[in-house]
Amino acid sequence: MSENGAAARPRLLVLNQYYWPGVEATANLLTELCEGLAEDYDVTVIVGATHDAPPGRQVRNCVNIVRVHSTSYDRTQLSRRAANYVTYLAGSVREGLGSDRPDVVLSMTDPPFIGAAARVVARRFRAPLVVISQDVFPEIAVEVRRLGNPLLVGLLSQLVRFYLTRADRVVAIGETMRRRLEAKGAPAERLSVIPNWVDTGRLVPRPRDNDWARANGLVDKFVVMHSGNVGHAQNLETLVRAGTFLRDLDDLEIVIVGYGPMLARLVERARILEVPIRFMPYQPREVLSDSLSSADVHVVGLAPGLAGYVVPSRFYGILSVGRPVIAAADAESETVAVVREVGCGVAIAPGRPELLAETIRDAYDGKLELAEMGRRGRAYVETEVDRSSAIGRYRALLREVSAGRP
Repeated sequence: MSENGAAARPRLLVLNQYYWPGVEATANLLTELCEGLAEDYDVTVIVGATHDAPPGRQVRNCVNIVRVHSTSYDRTQLSRRAANYVTYLAGSVREGLGSDRPDVVLSMTDPPFIGAAARVVARRFRAPLVVISQDVFPEIAVEVRRLGNPLLVGLLSQLVRFYLTRADRVVAIGETMRRRLEAKGAPAERLSVIPNWVDTGRLVPRPRDNDWARANGLVDKFVVMHSGNVGHAQNLETLVRAGTFLRDLDDLEIVIVGYGPMLARLVERARILEVPIRFMPYQPREVLSDSLSSADVHVVGLAPGLAGYVVPSRFYGILSVGRPVIAAADAESETVAVVREVGCGVAIAPGRPELLAETIRDAYDGKLELAEMGRRGRAYVETEVDRSSAIGRYRALLREVSAGRP
């Protein structure tokens, strides 16, 4: 009890490198989750510093934000990304061990082994640990050929296994991912599936002819868009190569919005192949409804072999603005499962530029019911993956893991 007789609110300590004002999908998701849980918990989130957010402390929307000293190098080079990870890891452990005693410790997977640090902090306070797995590491890095050293892969595998086997609850964001995590050693009885979500009140359908589309000269075009991370997992080279089959469509505009380690390579590949692709930076959250709605169809790509290792985070945002998708991914992926179940787009095999071009041409020629697909997608996210229902599931999970703990 507090001094005035009111029951003290439980404390939730959160560790993840990326948070507001970051533009990464995981930063937006964690920000929305922490702000939603702040209605019931005293939430403190320990995050890394960025160019826009230096080390320090602040309170935003009832969440205590602690930014530790860490590097914020460009992440296109693996060595610089590793430096960001290591400096954040050191700062987060130091800050976590010195924090007020939490009732629950929660972490996401940026960096992929932050769960191990969260386990150390949770053990220090004898608090339960919940890990939200946004991807399966190091397998995803191996699949996209970013990691190949067997010793390093083995070490990272052990770090991930350390927290997967010891966390009180591991949350997978899809059923295929749940099976992947169980195969890595996470006990089945401690695994839960809670898909990522979208704030359907913030991301709403807008007309194709909107302010953002007019400002960028897209109103009179047939727009095919990718919006999100430009990394190895997204397999965007297939989209660039697909453009070589579509040069006869004068009013077709392929737009890639975002940033990531593959951006420079894609720009160069488009130049060599003479494919007129427009590359744009991440757009502010305030204009996302307009920017996403400016497309006639979105391409959501996932490299072959990555089903269950990662789930494209922007997928639900596209559905929320009522736009259809072309999902170029393995048949067992969560994205393809939703597309086929809901009828909110077309699913095709990954890594097939000629097949992607054929599907885009069908959309351009009016052979696909794009508007109806968009309506189905919007209806689905409103009922199944809205932010309020997802946060309600996290509240229930946190109550469950806290029950009976000292």
